[in-house]
Amino acid sequence: MDADVVISGGGPTGLLLAAELRLGGARVVVLERRAEPDPVPRANGLVGQVVTVLYRRGLYRALARHDRGPRALVRRWFTGSLGDRPRPVRGFSHAGFRLDLRRLRDANPLHVLAVPQRRMEQVFERHARGLGADVRRGHTFAGLAQDGDGVTVEVDGPDGRYRLRAAYLVGCDGSHSAVRKAAGIGFPGETSREVVIRMAHVVLPRAALTPAGALRAADGTAYRPYQLHRTAHGAFSFASFIPGVHVLSTHEWDAAAPGEQVPMSVAEARTSLSRVVGADVPVAEPPSDGRPWILRRLTDRNNRLADPYRAGRVFVVGDAAHVFAGFGGSNLNLGLQDAVNLAWKLALVTRGLAPDALLDTYAAERRPQARRALDRTREQAELMAPGDEVTARRERYAARLREPGFLREVADAVAGLDLPYPMGQGPALLGRMAPDLRLTHDGRRIRLASLQHGARPLLLDLTGGSALAAAAAPWRDRVDLVRATPRDPGTPPALLIRPDGYVAWTSPAPDDPTGLTDAVTTWFGPPRTTP
Repeated sequence: MDADVVISGGGPTGLLLAAELRLGGARVVVLERRAEPDPVPRANGLVGQVVTVLYRRGLYRALARHDRGPRALVRRWFTGSLGDRPRPVRGFSHAGFRLDLRRLRDANPLHVLAVPQRRMEQVFERHARGLGADVRRGHTFAGLAQDGDGVTVEVDGPDGRYRLRAAYLVGCDGSHSAVRKAAGIGFPGETSREVVIRMAHVVLPRAALTPAGALRAADGTAYRPYQLHRTAHGAFSFASFIPGVHVLSTHEWDAAAPGEQVPMSVAEARTSLSRVVGADVPVAEPPSDGRPWILRRLTDRNNRLADPYRAGRVFVVGDAAHVFAGFGGSNLNLGLQDAVNLAWKLALVTRGLAPDALLDTYAAERRPQARRALDRTREQAELMAPGDEVTARRERYAARLREPGFLREVADAVAGLDLPYPMGQGPALLGRMAPDLRLTHDGRRIRLASLQHGARPLLLDLTGGSALAAAAAPWRDRVDLVRATPRDPGTPPALLIRPDGYVAWTSPAPDDPTGLTDAVTTWFGPPRTTP
């Protein structure tokens, strides 16, 4: 075998998957057709649970470090500060509503990290290469043939076509995934053309902006940045990630527009914004400094889920597995979590430590999450549409948001916490992300996240004793036993935590291993060693 896993696609999802596989001990080759990271601006940040996942890998500081100067507005608007670990945001935009998350106090689950996609790729690629991943830029997936022992991957490289032999192939190559098509994996869903979306980098006149950065309309309305606004004629949002330049996005229902193949102009973006707001806004073109500015029109909104996520030895991850258009912006957040979920399972299987059946839990766990995200995307689209009936529905929805329980439900959904994994039967923590516990370990005060940088399974013993250690000893080659003292009340006596951060088992009593060997065997394979 040339590699344990070949990954087609070197965007953020493929590169993070490569790094996670290397942490698990798998040999990885990444094929990326672009010689350099794409300079065209795309995603501008991450939202929800994925932020805490990256924090647990020790990547948060590197991703947040770019955030200086003009981006202080982003920090102030969302969180007030970044610091060395993520803090819940004070407010967030959902379906055109401003969620006041301060009302949730300690139950607020929502985190935001403002970071451009290009920076993500740089950080993830450096991380993956540093761990030993073989990242091949300028190399393109060209075909596959799989059998019972592995996958033969055809690759077009700078010097011609060649073949790679691997145990598994993963497609992280976007919504038009060549891997998905070659593997015969379906991509059912729907394409809607009722909404025209226009996105452009523009310069908004300083006189039209308040000191806090809001856009003043002719009728006196102040529209906040970083929030989607519904009007009688459509919806729009704007945000500044570059000094003096805003990313403008407009949504118009049943608006006549040329196809996506026809180039868009800043003048078209200005006209669209003026229609949506109901008054002219003198939008100007950004400076011609050679930077690749966004200028894009979308007339087709695709909402699709791959079915299945796996075909033999081939998997799809990220945009190759799911696409949601128009509202919510959940594709990248979901894709990165797909990668973290699949990687440790592939690593265990390729190392011969766990059975192939473990890989089926990837689709069982991640596809329902994508389905739920698709439902949320549709709900937001319905709540943003024009019309008196929708306005009445929004009034009812706004009233429900004043209820703490419903606000928490919406916040959990936006953060990606809305659907416990199938193992979540029993104690409240089982099947959910482990909290970032405050611990005392080896005489030092630490947080649980600092023990998860290496993506190792973790048995966290918070009471001491010998029974847990004896029960876990046959798995000491792959499960780390850590004894610590909790500094948070109500913590279970012991937790078994998967590499992706989810709790796979909790102890029913101090030093009680009941159910532990079954949980370890289920998730990390049969034992190889003896006590």
